[in-house]
Amino acid sequence: MAHLLFRLRHVTDEEAMEVRQLLDAHGLDTYETQAGFFRLGVDAIWLRDLSQLEDANALLAEYQAERQARARQEHREALARGDAPTLWQRFSAHPVQLTLVGVAIVLLVALTLLPFLALG
Repeated sequence: MAHLLFRLRHVTDEEAMEVRQLLDAHGLDTYETQAGFFRLGVDAIWLRDLSQLEDANALLAEYQAERQARARQEHREALARGDAPTLWQRFSAHPVQLTLVGVAIVLLVALTLLPFLALG
């Protein structure tokens, strides 16, 4: 029976391609499924041969550790150059969205605390 190896939902095309190439380069027997039009399925890469499961998990763990280290290094470099977006830059880029999120947070906190405040 096949084993779910890697979910592709919320994964960039670049990362998905790198994972496909990594698995193909090591000769692992995999196939992909799509979620379909109504998103009822699973976007994923599956492993057909369970005897390869340990190797596949080790490969993916190593790949993800390398990718995480690379992303952290790129972020550090962006901070050093001053290219990393600040909170103010994000707010100025999406003021309506962030204002609505702030209002929603205040409303949720108020609704949560209202019963306790009414007791007093």
